[in-house]
Amino acid sequence: MTTMTTRVFPEWRDKSLDDSLLECRDLVESAEFETVARWREGGGLVAGHFQVYFPEEIVEAAGMLAFKMRGAPLEPDQADSHFGSYLCSILKTSLELSLSGTAELDVFFSHPICDAARNLAAIWGRNFDYPSQIVYLPQNPNSSGSVEYLRHEYDRVRRVVEEVSGREITDDDLRRSIEVFNENRRLLRELYDIKSETPWLITAEDAYALVALAGMMPRREHNELLATLLPQIRERTAKKEDRIRLVFEGGFCEQPPFDLIRMLGRTSYVVDDDFLIGLRWITSDVPTEGDPLTNLAEAYIEQSSYSPVQHDLRKPKEKMLLERIRESGAEAAVLAAAKMCEPGLEEQVAYTHALDEAGISYFVSEFEENMSSFDQLEMQLETFVENLLFA
Repeated sequence: MTTMTTRVFPEWRDKSLDDSLLECRDLVESAEFETVARWREGGGLVAGHFQVYFPEEIVEAAGMLAFKMRGAPLEPDQADSHFGSYLCSILKTSLELSLSGTAELDVFFSHPICDAARNLAAIWGRNFDYPSQIVYLPQNPNSSGSVEYLRHEYDRVRRVVEEVSGREITDDDLRRSIEVFNENRRLLRELYDIKSETPWLITAEDAYALVALAGMMPRREHNELLATLLPQIRERTAKKEDRIRLVFEGGFCEQPPFDLIRMLGRTSYVVDDDFLIGLRWITSDVPTEGDPLTNLAEAYIEQSSYSPVQHDLRKPKEKMLLERIRESGAEAAVLAAAKMCEPGLEEQVAYTHALDEAGISYFVSEFEENMSSFDQLEMQLETFVENLLFA
């Protein structure tokens, strides 16, 4: 079994801050997901889970690697024949990672977040001999029985992971795992505090890379990375520039190309976003006293962010976006959606109406994870930003 002594990402260590961040960017930009291969080479097992949220604490409590299947900027040569034409790219490229052997898994978990994704576990099950499971997060989190229901669903996940890992997951194992993830959540909140309070200290692509790494390496190792680099980032002496402060909305599932994020950072300060929101879904510490599965279930319902694929009447998406903009001190928003993403495109309509009523400027766009040309989009965004700066 792989242990903490097996480092899946040692390249950043003993280097300057700039060189460490370069290593982080290179690893996240790579479509090879080297950390997964290194984990397996050390004897470790891997649980792949599709967007948006998954209780990774259960997987790590068994000593397995929780790997977020977030697609990749590659052509789905083998996976394309398993899907219809008019579907989002992330479904195809996530399957491609496994069909090509790039990301070898021991179990796969999916979620019925949309009509396209609801069949993903079945497609996986027809192509691989390891378990492929659907995790049914509550469609109505406002129900009085949602926590109890979710607790039972998490217990089912625990039993599946125990069978795959060959290891019993005790409550104490879960509590220790929750403590590790609580520390990770604290560090990610600190990263976003830097983005919001002093965005000139970290580029948009560096911040994204630091978050994305959480989904492809053990959390203890990720905690070491953040605990080392965040204080160094705060000590930077970069000067504030005259840029528009933007919120990016639309990165909850399929991820925009890394170059698109880099382009956004050249024209503005991205002070908040929903990139990989599942990794930051729980917004405060999960209690470690009492029943750990109940605590995780309550945290999902009561201590969580928002996305177009959760329908919580207490968290209207338009209201939550306005709060994100105001709390981060943003002056405008980029409303993006992945091509063929029904949840994302539907929410754009509600978002634009809410921002119009609030008098907040916004830029609407679409993206695809493997798009490679940004010249026209960058010109349009620069025009948008300049109009705000010189209005």
